[in-house]
Amino acid sequence: MFHGFQPFRIQTQGATINGVRGGSGPPLLLLHGYPQTHLMWRAVAPRLADEFTVVAADLRGYGDSSKPPGGDDHAAYSKRTMAQDMVEVMQTLGFSRFMVAGHDRGARVVHRLCRDHPHAVIRAAVLDIAPTHYMYATVDRVFAEAYYHWFLLIQPCDLPERLIGADPEYYLRKKLAHWGRTLSAFEPEVIAEYVRCFSNPETIHATCEDYRAAASIDLQHDEADQHTLVTCPLLVLWGAQGFVGRHYDLLTVWRQYAVDVCGHTVPGGHFLPEEAPDETYAALRAFFAGA
Repeated sequence: MFHGFQPFRIQTQGATINGVRGGSGPPLLLLHGYPQTHLMWRAVAPRLADEFTVVAADLRGYGDSSKPPGGDDHAAYSKRTMAQDMVEVMQTLGFSRFMVAGHDRGARVVHRLCRDHPHAVIRAAVLDIAPTHYMYATVDRVFAEAYYHWFLLIQPCDLPERLIGADPEYYLRKKLAHWGRTLSAFEPEVIAEYVRCFSNPETIHATCEDYRAAASIDLQHDEADQHTLVTCPLLVLWGAQGFVGRHYDLLTVWRQYAVDVCGHTVPGGHFLPEEAPDETYAALRAFFAGA
C-alpha cells in the first residue's frame, strides 16, 4: 500500500521505531493515531511522496514499533518521550529539520515536538484534536460521553487491559465505527492489519500507558510550559461530521497555543486521511508546499 517506499526499523534511546520512507524532496513526517498504525496514511503518503521525502512511522507502543515498559510515572509514553523518538528517527534518516503532520495521538506528539524542538520543526499540522491540556481543563458530560475511552484507558493496570483483551477485534471495530462516518474507508485487509497489531497484549497495555501518561505526566509538562507557544506555522484540520469540530471552536482554541494558525474542515468524521484522503492530501500538500 506504500508502493515505492522502503521499510525501516530505527533504534532510538528507548524504543525501536518501525516505519516506511519514500519519495524525494523536503522531509515530511507523518504520525498516526489510536488505535491504528502508519498504515492510516496509505491513501495520502504516496501522493505526497511526489513532492516530499515522506516518513510514516509507528509510534512507540503501536504497530510494529517496540513496547517498552511505561514506568511507575508512565514517562516512557509521555509525549515528550514519543516526540524525542521521532527527532531521533529523522536525524538517523539524515534530517535535522523537517515538517510534520499528526492525527489524533500522533497530533499530540506533534504538539510536543513543536514545543520541545522548535528548531527542528519547519511546519506542522494537527488533525482532529484540541490540545490535551485544554480538553482536560474543560471536561463536560458531552465530552466524557464521546471520549469515554480517555477515562477507561487511564484506569490502573490491568483493568482496561483485561476488558479490551477479552475481545480486541470487537473493541477496535467499535472504535472505528464510533469515531468514523465512512466505514467503507477501511478496506478488509486494512482492518485485518489493524486487528493483527492491536490484538497483541503488549500493544493494548502500551496504548493504555499512552493515555495514562496523557492524564498525568503530560499534563505536568503542559502546565510547566503553558506559555510556550508553537512558533512555526500550524495547520489545523478537523472532520466536518466529527465531534471535535462541533464541540470546540478549534481555530480559536489553537490560537491560545500557537502564534500562526490556519485551518478548516474536511468531509467525514475523525479519520481524515482515510475518510477524506483527497481533501486531506490537498490541504497538506498546499500547506507544506508553502514552506
